[in-house]
Amino acid sequence: MPPQDDHAGTEDEEAAGLRKIIHVDMDAFYASVEQRDDPALRGLPVAVGGSSGRGVVAAASYEARRFGVRSAMPSGRALRLCPELVFRKPRFEVYRAVSQQIRAIFLDYTPHVEPLSLDEAYLDVTADIKGIGSATRIAQEIRQRIRAETQLTASAGVSYNKFLAKLASDQNKPDGLCVIRPGEGAAFVASLPVRRFHGVGPRGAEKMARLGIETGADLAARDLAFLRAHFGSFAEYLFRAARGVDLRRVRADRPRKSVGGERTFFENIEDPQVLRETMDHIVDVVWERIERAQAQGRTVTLKLRYADFQTLTRARSLAHFVSGKAEFAALGHALLQEQLPLPQPIRLMGLTLSALAQPGHDARTADGQLSLL
Repeated sequence: MPPQDDHAGTEDEEAAGLRKIIHVDMDAFYASVEQRDDPALRGLPVAVGGSSGRGVVAAASYEARRFGVRSAMPSGRALRLCPELVFRKPRFEVYRAVSQQIRAIFLDYTPHVEPLSLDEAYLDVTADIKGIGSATRIAQEIRQRIRAETQLTASAGVSYNKFLAKLASDQNKPDGLCVIRPGEGAAFVASLPVRRFHGVGPRGAEKMARLGIETGADLAARDLAFLRAHFGSFAEYLFRAARGVDLRRVRADRPRKSVGGERTFFENIEDPQVLRETMDHIVDVVWERIERAQAQGRTVTLKLRYADFQTLTRARSLAHFVSGKAEFAALGHALLQEQLPLPQPIRLMGLTLSALAQPGHDARTADGQLSLL
C-alpha cells in the first residue's frame, strides 16, 4: 500500500479519540549493522549468532532469508539450508549504541516513544509538535534520517492503533512504508493470513487451518466461546485482533514492573542442548535490556509455550537482588532444567526479571548491602 497524506490531527479524528501511531522496525537490524561495518559482507547471506551445530541464529540478513534462514533457527539447520552462510558473533554494545542514535531521532518528533527492543518502537505523533502535517510524512522523514545518520534502513507502519501500526510496518519490508487509515483496519486484517498476527507461529497457523481458519476474516467469523475452547487465554487477543481493535496507548514513562524477552521459534524444539543454547541467547538479550534499564529485581520467571499453545511459567525469588548476569543465567538454566525432559516440544521460550526496585531506591539489597549493579 503506497503512502498517502493521512491529514493527521484533524478535528473529527481527535473527537473520535483516534491516535496517530507509527511503528518503526529496523530491517534485519543486527545483520545489517554487521554488513554496514564490514563491507565484505554486503550482499552475502549473514547470520548473527553461534555457528556451532548447537548454536541458534539470533538474526539473519535478507540474503540469508531467501534460503529460508530465520531467527531462532538452530545453526545446523541454517547451514544446511544455506551452506554459504556467514556467521558473526553478536556485538550488543554496538547494536545498543546504534539504537540510541535512532531513539534520539524519534524524540525529535515526539516524547511519546515506547521501545519494544533495540530495533523497534512505537511513536504516538497525534500531537504534531513540528507542524509536519501528517503522520505519514513524519514516518517518511524519520526513515530518511535513519538512513542518512546510520546508513541503515527502517520500515514503518502508520495507523490509528498499535496493533495495526505493527502489522503495517511488516507489510512492505524491507525499507518500506504502509499506512492503514481510519475505517480501513478491519478490512486490512480480514485479508491477512493468520500467520501474520503477532504470536501466531507456524504450528499455530496449522492448528487454525485444521479448524478452517486461514485468514483474519475466517477468525472474525468465530465467536469468543469457540476461540476460548480451542486457544484458552489466547482467545481474547485473537478475538480483538481479528477486528483490528487495540485500545492500548503508547506509554513512554510507564512504571516498569519487569524486564524480559521471549523468542518464538521457527520450528518447535525439544532437544535439551538446543534449549540450553537458546536460553544462553535469551539471557544475553534480556541482560542487555536489564542493564540498559538499570533495573534490579529479585524474581526470575521462565515462560514456555508448548506446541498446543498451553503456556507454563515457573519462577524463583531471592531474598536479595540478582547480583549479575551469571546469577541471572544460573537461575534461568535451573528453572529450565527442572522442566526437562519436556512433555512436548515448545514454540516459545521467555525469561523475565521482576520484583523490581522502585524509582528512587538506594540500590541496596534486601539485607542492606550495596548491589554490584
